[in-house]
Amino acid sequence: MQHTATEVELKNGAKGILINLPGATVMDFEFNFRAGEYLVDRKHWEVPHLMEHVLLGANEFIPKARLFQAEFEKNGAANNASTGFYHITYEAECADFEWRRILKLMLIAISGPKFLPDEFKAEFGNVRDELTARSNNHFRTLSLAAREAHGLLSMTDRERLKQIKNVRLKDLKAHYARTHTTRNLRFVIAGNLGGRMAEIKRTLEAFDLPRGRSELVLPNEKPQNLLEPVFIPRPSVKNVYFDLDTFAMTRFDDPEMDALELVNGMLTATLYSRILGEARERGLVYNMGSGVEVMRNATEWWFSAQVLARNAPALFEIIVRELKRVRAGDITDEDLNSAKQYWLGRHQRSGQTVAGVMAGYTGRYYFDCAVNDYNRIPDRIKAVTRKTIVEATERMFSDGIGGLAVLGGGGRSRELADRLNEQVRPLWG
Repeated sequence: MQHTATEVELKNGAKGILINLPGATVMDFEFNFRAGEYLVDRKHWEVPHLMEHVLLGANEFIPKARLFQAEFEKNGAANNASTGFYHITYEAECADFEWRRILKLMLIAISGPKFLPDEFKAEFGNVRDELTARSNNHFRTLSLAAREAHGLLSMTDRERLKQIKNVRLKDLKAHYARTHTTRNLRFVIAGNLGGRMAEIKRTLEAFDLPRGRSELVLPNEKPQNLLEPVFIPRPSVKNVYFDLDTFAMTRFDDPEMDALELVNGMLTATLYSRILGEARERGLVYNMGSGVEVMRNATEWWFSAQVLARNAPALFEIIVRELKRVRAGDITDEDLNSAKQYWLGRHQRSGQTVAGVMAGYTGRYYFDCAVNDYNRIPDRIKAVTRKTIVEATERMFSDGIGGLAVLGGGGRSRELADRLNEQVRPLWG
């Protein structure tokens, strides 16, 4: 969708992006605060999550959470919220005709929560149910355990279920007061904003939150190398799940990130990719993923899949071989062009909805207030070369920091984890 993105800084210290999509029939809103788990001690890890659950409830104008949702959703609008290691994000989507009403309801909810004891009690139970359900997600459990082993901010859902008993309503109120200030607020609003931007800015400048001192600083996480694999026994699991991570002790710039994104396409993103394609052709694994994450001063590259135990060594042989080939520059013109065409197509598909366009800006903006030049992404993809791919891939292993995590059952799963770890350790040699 054709659009223009304008960054604005308000008089109250809040910053955001207004994305104008002429002719759009819906509007999307996101309000983001640096208010995640990194700001609490481990005994109170669930405070941000519980606070997020309770916040979109009773407020100064609507006395009950259920009544607030009824008012909010009566014309088909929807809202949600999420908590992560760094941020809490509140989001909403509505039909274009009721954007003023929905925007005001979101601002009222965020600025005037009542934090009622009965709603805290209800959401306490809901969060416990949510964490119990999440604890059955083996990929999530493995990823969280691997992060924790690497010394990064993390806690498994089973441990969170133990820690939640420490949370009191007063903790939510204190965390809210510390984090929900206008100078700690970043927002993105997308839709048909022609002629509306001035009104939106005025409305946001009247946001009834304290100004605060400044945007809260992100933590400086320092990943640690794992010589031995992390192993999580699950007797009921008949196959094995694995999470393979490598870290560079620097935050990659855009050209380096573009190169790694193309490598992901080349290695695992398609059924003709060099790792997943061969593994599928040989009947070794049904699916596999890889991705890149950034921290304040580090970059992570991960690979993950579930695989039958008897097939895992052969799959790992392919993974190690293909990573070594890329690092050695064994990349054909066909490999490079195919990866570029794939990501160009993915980029065009991502921009077919208001929410899709919005997603092209939010993550990076919340992390470091950088405004992606969305329309330049095709040129950035085309600019990736064999040389930049080799340099970025080699950089991801040159600091010698990485590790393997395995989850599975069966009497020999621990031995298998050790064998797989021996296969991958030469990548950091």
